[in-house]
Amino acid sequence: MSTINRRIARRLEEAADLLQSQGADRFRLSAYRRAAATVRSWPESLDQTFHSAGLEGLEEIPGVGPGIARAIRELITRGRLPMLDRLRGAADPEKVLGSVPGIGRKLAERLHVELGIHTLEDLEAAAHDGRLDTIAGFGRKRLAGIQDSLAQRLGRVRPDARAAPRPPISELLDVDREYRDKASRGQLPLIAPRRFNPERTAWLPVLHTERHGRRYTALFSNTARAHRLGKTRDWVVIYTDDSGGDHQHTVITAGRGPHRGARIVAGREGELDQSSQIDHEQQKSHAAAFSR
Repeated sequence: MSTINRRIARRLEEAADLLQSQGADRFRLSAYRRAAATVRSWPESLDQTFHSAGLEGLEEIPGVGPGIARAIRELITRGRLPMLDRLRGAADPEKVLGSVPGIGRKLAERLHVELGIHTLEDLEAAAHDGRLDTIAGFGRKRLAGIQDSLAQRLGRVRPDARAAPRPPISELLDVDREYRDKASRGQLPLIAPRRFNPERTAWLPVLHTERHGRRYTALFSNTARAHRLGKTRDWVVIYTDDSGGDHQHTVITAGRGPHRGARIVAGREGELDQSSQIDHEQQKSHAAAFSR
C-alpha cells in the first residue's frame, strides 16, 4: 500500500468528518468517504497516476469525481488541501498569494481585498482575463512570469477549459443573506479558527448550502485586514465548489460610492445592475441590525 495513498485517504476522511460536523449534505461527505476507501486500496501510487495521466487519470479512479480529483491534485502538488484548511479554520489567502514569485505580502493583500482573489486558481484566472491589469505594477513581463509560475504549480498550461461561469451576483448575495441570517440566530455550527484565536474559542459560524448544483461554504473573514478594520462580522467569504473548480468570493457592505450601505461582491461591483441586486434599503436595515 502506497504511503502517499494512505496520507491522501486520511485527509479525505478528515474532510468528510469536518463536513459532517458542520452540517454539510450527506451526499457530499459520503463522496469523500467512498473516495478515501478507494484511494487507500488503490494499487498504484496516486502521484504516479497524476504525473503520467494528469487530472483525467485521477478522475478515472472509481469513486473519484472532478472535485475530489482536484483535491487529490492539491495534496500531491502542494502537500496541503485549501478546502481542508478552511474547514479547520486555518485558511490564510494572503499567505498563499504571497508565495507566488513576483507577489509580495502587500500586493497579495491588494489582490485579496480589491479583486476578491483568494486561491491560486483565482489568481490564474485573473492573470488571463485581464483583471490584474487594473492593479498598478502588473507589467507584461511580471504578468507572464506569474502565468508561467502558476501553470507549473497547478499542473496545467492554461486555465481549465471546462471552467463553469462565475456564479451570478444575485446568487452570491442570497447565500450571504442566508449565512448572516442563520449566524445572527445562532443556527450555525461554530468552529475555532487557528488564526488570531490563541484561546481556540469556537466563534466562527460556518454554513454549507447549495444553489442550482453549486455547493457553497460561507464564513466570516478571519484575515489580518478584517481584524484590523473591525470587519470580522461584516465581510463574508463564500467558497464555491462546482464543475469549474473551487473559487472564492467576498461579500462586504459598501462604504462608499453608489452602493454605499448595501451588500456587494468585492471586485465585481461593475456587474451590479438593477436585476441582480437585492433591495438596498432592506440590505442596509439588515446590516445595521446585525452589527449591533
